[in-house]
Amino acid sequence: MPVLRGAVTFSRFRVEPTKEAPSDIKRWLQRGLKAHAFEPIDRKSEDDRAAGFVELENADAVDFAVSRLFYGEYALFSFRIDTLKVPAPAMKQELAKWTTQFEAENDRPPSRGEKTQAKGQIKQMLRNRATPRTSVLDVSWNQTTQQMQIWAASRKVVEEIVIALENALGLKLVGLTPAAIAQMSGIDEGALGPTAELIGMDLPATGEVAHVEA
Repeated sequence: MPVLRGAVTFSRFRVEPTKEAPSDIKRWLQRGLKAHAFEPIDRKSEDDRAAGFVELENADAVDFAVSRLFYGEYALFSFRIDTLKVPAPAMKQELAKWTTQFEAENDRPPSRGEKTQAKGQIKQMLRNRATPRTSVLDVSWNQTTQQMQIWAASRKVVEEIVIALENALGLKLVGLTPAAIAQMSGIDEGALGPTAELIGMDLPATGEVAHVEA
């Protein structure tokens, strides 16, 4: 888990099933994750990004064996994102080398069509050489409390994982923000405000923060 590696940033959600609960939770979760498992980038395609679920302790494994998926009351797995980018400087350098060689062999500059074709070939060559950048984000789901934690700092990535989970498992994830928790507890949102301990000073009786001279 990220907390063992020093990362403590996560988003917390309440899990609400949108369908009748399956009779075998373990097999159901296993099938859902497998159906939306990570698949490597196809270097022959134009895709430069791939994302999907992987096992917690092995970002290359997508078997999701029950013994490696459930730890006590927790279901633990990860979401892997790979991105493949051809560096612009490398592309420019290789194209310049090709142009110089072409002119030496043909006594003329390449035509627009020849240059476009060469660009495609060079890009494919560099794609084949490039190493994808990999990001692995962990997910922990408490089967008793039905709370889920997504260990990611980027809001955009958290939203992507939420959508992937909802599509894979037919769930509804409700963010456990202070406002959402207050609403579930029947607390008026207007009652939420900073405490004296939070801001390090006494709050006036009106609940408004007093003006302090710098």
